[in-house]
Amino acid sequence: MNQRVMELLLIFTSILFIVDPFAVIPTFLAMTVRDTPAQRRVLARRGAWTCAITLIAFAVGGSLIFKIFGITIGAFKIAGGVLIGLNALDMVQARRSQQRETPVETAEGIQKDDIGIMPLGVPMLAGPGAISTVMVLALGSKSVAATAAVYISIVLTALITFLVLSAASMVERRLGQTGMRILTRLMGLVLCAIAVQFIIDGIKLSFR
Repeated sequence: MNQRVMELLLIFTSILFIVDPFAVIPTFLAMTVRDTPAQRRVLARRGAWTCAITLIAFAVGGSLIFKIFGITIGAFKIAGGVLIGLNALDMVQARRSQQRETPVETAEGIQKDDIGIMPLGVPMLAGPGAISTVMVLALGSKSVAATAAVYISIVLTALITFLVLSAASMVERRLGQTGMRILTRLMGLVLCAIAVQFIIDGIKLSFR
């Protein structure tokens, strides 16, 4: 029972930490500097659901992608672990990962009236690391409960993301830059361990 609970908790934390809505706050505030709180909530909702739809689509279509390219789950777990690890290292150093959005995309986002879908939803929230994570988790699920947990975790992560971004100004004031960096580092440390586990599992599957 405890092992099942730990497995479900690992799925949820893996998805939440790799999406990491707290790390998006500074860029989101910069992009929406001219918007009212009500407009920010609309953009936060749009970004959160764009992220959810994108991740669900890749979780569902992962097996088809694997078949088309002849990729094994072991190989993708290793690749996903490396990608998650790179994101985690940036988080441990409290540095915004350049795998999510480039400075050009950020600058374009500031100029755009609607940043909810791009670049907020993709790639700031649903970046390469998040996409590879949900694909690995969905394909590696060994039970109906674990599979359901992946999709429920995506929806819960989207809901948390919406709440965090809707209250972005307050969160930044309460936590401050130091508090947000500490939180990001802690989440990055957990992600590092998850990335290593992905790589170990991938190696085991590849040589089984």
